[in-house]
Amino acid sequence: MNPEDNISLLNAKESQKINEIYLRKLKSSNSENMVPVLRNIHLVVFQSTDCLSCANCCKTTPALITRQDVKRIARFLQIPASQFFKLYVITDFDGEMMMKNVPCVFLDQENKCTIYEVRPESCRRYPHTDEKEYPQRISLNIANTTICPAAAIILERLKKAIPLSV
Repeated sequence: MNPEDNISLLNAKESQKINEIYLRKLKSSNSENMVPVLRNIHLVVFQSTDCLSCANCCKTTPALITRQDVKRIARFLQIPASQFFKLYVITDFDGEMMMKNVPCVFLDQENKCTIYEVRPESCRRYPHTDEKEYPQRISLNIANTTICPAAAIILERLKKAIPLSV
């Protein structure tokens, strides 16, 4: 992680309440241009983001996983799905499945995912900053800004692109 990333994450932690208020207002504003603006900001930010220099998501947050993810990854690892499930997955009290270990056991020393081609859907979509449901997921997006420097930058740029009184 480079120094600018730490600054983004610190700013995100300090701005959590303001960001939450902003996202609540964005959610209720029904801004028609929000999705294209958000997707454009996402593309621009990720063009200059080197996830391999950070990998904070893989180091701090267990990935959510589906049954389809389990089957796909187990097939890739050439082990039975039941064995993959026993070795790598836990189920919480709501029945939600997630990877058992943090940092992720599939993250190597160079911050590369050893199962990248078949990684869980939640990893493929992370940090969810280009999705039309972005304003509806206030808690998730606030949490992501404290984990992913790119998510923090995207939210700050979105606040400038679509200003709402906070």
